[in-house]
Amino acid sequence: MSNSVSAIVAPWLTVIGIGEDGVAGLGDEAKRLIATAPVVFGGVRHIELAASLIQGDSEVWQSPFEKSVEAIVSRRGSPVVVLASGDPFLYGVGATLARRIDVAEMRTIPAPSAFSLAASRLGWALQEAATVSLHGRSLDLIRPQLQPGARVVALTSDENGPKALAELLSESGFGQSRLTVLEALGGGRERVSRHIAASFALEKAHSLNVCALEVVADAGARILPLAGGRDDALFEHDGQITKREVRALTLSALAPRKGELLWDIGSGSGSIAIEWMLADPAMRAIAIEASSERAARIGRNAACFGVPGLAVVEGQAPDALRGLTSPNAIFVGGGGSDPGVMEAAIAALCSGGRLVANAVTTAMEAVLLAHHARLGGSLIRIDIARASPVGTMTGWRPAMPVTQWSWVKP
Repeated sequence: MSNSVSAIVAPWLTVIGIGEDGVAGLGDEAKRLIATAPVVFGGVRHIELAASLIQGDSEVWQSPFEKSVEAIVSRRGSPVVVLASGDPFLYGVGATLARRIDVAEMRTIPAPSAFSLAASRLGWALQEAATVSLHGRSLDLIRPQLQPGARVVALTSDENGPKALAELLSESGFGQSRLTVLEALGGGRERVSRHIAASFALEKAHSLNVCALEVVADAGARILPLAGGRDDALFEHDGQITKREVRALTLSALAPRKGELLWDIGSGSGSIAIEWMLADPAMRAIAIEASSERAARIGRNAACFGVPGLAVVEGQAPDALRGLTSPNAIFVGGGGSDPGVMEAAIAALCSGGRLVANAVTTAMEAVLLAHHARLGGSLIRIDIARASPVGTMTGWRPAMPVTQWSWVKP
């Protein structure tokens, strides 16, 4: 949103939600605004739906989309109408425009969202269902929502989306989940069909569709627990992984807050960065890893955990840290004893940011002890023992102790 003080008080930009029923679903005020607008922006489908009302120029979204945003901003002060699907502020163009245009200069007339229409057809309480947009986004984003008994409403990208979703469910151990495909909601071509994911037979759906899931987990389904410190077996790794008990304590010390950015230096399997991102959809993380093999593995793990937005930087710290966005939190899991790594991390951290570093070697422990002596913070030692066979009996087998330093930058 612009920070400048606007001299224009009256809204000049009107964003109107339009459904598959087109003009018939619009109110009188929306119809009047479209009919009297000198220019109407929208997608090809939106323009076609409102064609009988449009008297002025019509502008179809350009690629890249930013070109159209600039065209709208250039008309500031003159009446402009933008047509959008359903609710423009739910995964819609309204939020995009509001980043450039003061909300005081905008008026919005929303229509029911695809999620609302789906819930009304199914009789679901929308606030009790998870909602996720897969439109133009990775299908992997559905994975954290696959909890036994959960209801999920997912907006897909195209006619192939339902089939691809059914395949993902089957491959992940949720093949018995019930999948309802709701196509062209609100229009004359509306269709609702019900399927079992494992036997999904709808080859091609209408390009505008929503999938409603009733999640059923098979034995051995890949269920992602909601708590931090998830089972090590869920991660692909070569042994370079922060073990689950230590990972849970590490994430607690990192203290994730909504929308923050984490640097995971010496990421290994990416487990810390992945669990950081699973804390909330708004979380961001960059995994820095020197090994190309491990960097590729981090990317695969991120996809399997439903956080495909995890950025992976292949390179050796501290050089690989240059030019990266300043983080709110840093975890140093590997390479912290290399020259300049800790110093670069401390320098990059924003004020009030948290740094957590773990040591399993004496060299790294010496580094952490020195930093604790100089900067303060919290220093703990983590000792874990696991029950293991000892001959015909069971005894405790200690894991390598971990020294953890936590520090908040003034």
